[in-house]
Amino acid sequence: MCYIRRSPAETPARFGFIVSKKVGTAVRRNLVRRRMKAVAYEYVDRLPAGSDIVVRALPGADQASWDTLHAEISAAIDKNFGTA
Repeated sequence: MCYIRRSPAETPARFGFIVSKKVGTAVRRNLVRRRMKAVAYEYVDRLPAGSDIVVRALPGADQASWDTLHAEISAAIDKNFGTA
């Protein structure tokens, strides 16, 4: 799930991540967070200034493959920003 806020400020785009204990053990939560950060790294320079994106990992995200996480986050960003 992605939450997006655009502000008129000229600050660089920022990402935040929410990975609750419902996702899994600390090791699994950190794996999910690292994967989400890797996807965000691909987009951060291409997004408009003032963009704040928060990605929330839902329960079961620890069972998702890298390709699935990448595709879902990319689709949410592309839908809102049109950065194909």
